[in-house]
Amino acid sequence: ANPKFAEASVVLIVGANDVVNPAANTAEGTPIYGMPILDVTPAPSIIICNLNTDPGYAGVNNPLFDDEKVMLLLGDAAVKIGELVAALVTDSE
Repeated sequence: ANPKFAEASVVLIVGANDVVNPAANTAEGTPIYGMPILDVTPAPSIIICNLNTDPGYAGVNNPLFDDEKVMLLLGDAAVKIGELVAALVTDSE
């Protein structure tokens, strides 16, 4: 999957905080250090839909939340994805 992210126009992440956390490559001594991740950073635009910006289950802050090419959609995922789809439909009409 990782090579495909560079080919995408946008990557949409829904509640997958730890499995996309680049700190898994650098944060020695944490529960996610060394864990394989989905490296979404090559994508030109990233949308993260998460309840909040709190650390995930492993308790490690996700530096993606501060990346300039990331847009955060914070709140209930079902609601936020619905709003995103509605906005896309409205824009295409």
